[in-house]
Amino acid sequence: MPADAADAVFAALSDGTRRSLYATLGERGEATATDLARELPVTRQAVQKHLGTLASAGLVATRRAGREVLYRPTPAPMSDALAWMAEVGAQWDDRLAALERQLQGVRPLEGG
Repeated sequence: MPADAADAVFAALSDGTRRSLYATLGERGEATATDLARELPVTRQAVQKHLGTLASAGLVATRRAGREVLYRPTPAPMSDALAWMAEVGAQWDDRLAALERQLQGVRPLEGG
């Protein structure tokens, strides 16, 4: 995953309201900003701004249905971010395992 794409995903998900919106869209599949705002203690305009941030990160897409704009989650950026985290986690697992092997080879001093 390119660094700027990862940065956008993690920045978008750093906000609790955006995480809540993304989770709600994941459950519903699709919703308007008005529908989403009914469940949150923020205005519809604030919800639209949060959805815009999620859209800029590629986490949501829109479609028009008459006068309404429907938002839906797009899983690819999230999958890419999860794959990146798994890769970094595996690297740390390897480093920690190497450190553990090295420490097991060190014997404590006797009579110290």
